[in-house]
Amino acid sequence: MATSYAGGCACGAIRFETSQQPIFENHCQCLDCQKRSGTGHGSYLTFPRRSDMRITGQAAEWRVAADSGHDKLHAFCPTCGTPVYLTFTAMPDLIAVHATALDDPGQFKPQALTYSIRGHAWDVIDPAVQKFERMAG
Repeated sequence: MATSYAGGCACGAIRFETSQQPIFENHCQCLDCQKRSGTGHGSYLTFPRRSDMRITGQAAEWRVAADSGHDKLHAFCPTCGTPVYLTFTAMPDLIAVHATALDDPGQFKPQALTYSIRGHAWDVIDPAVQKFERMAG
């Protein structure tokens, strides 16, 4: 039986669902993720086919340049402000959802910590998770 990943924003105005399996699951300690989350990192599940992610509701987006110079589009609920997913201009097929936007955040199984170079001593990540100073390559 295939696992389904479903979730949405805090108020329920935006929902997503897919039966795809994530291709990458990570914590990220870059400064953008810290500011957006209000804590020391963000946590994401990245899926290979944006077209296979069913999204209902209308998200607002803001654009930020990644270290690569390519833009990331961060989608959030305009009603409750919950960050829900992000997309990448350089890799338009991919979509990453915030682990805490899942109905069952326990489905998140982090494989890596990216941008560990920007981490804080007070934001302790499981030492068994592989660390990369920048984006995993």
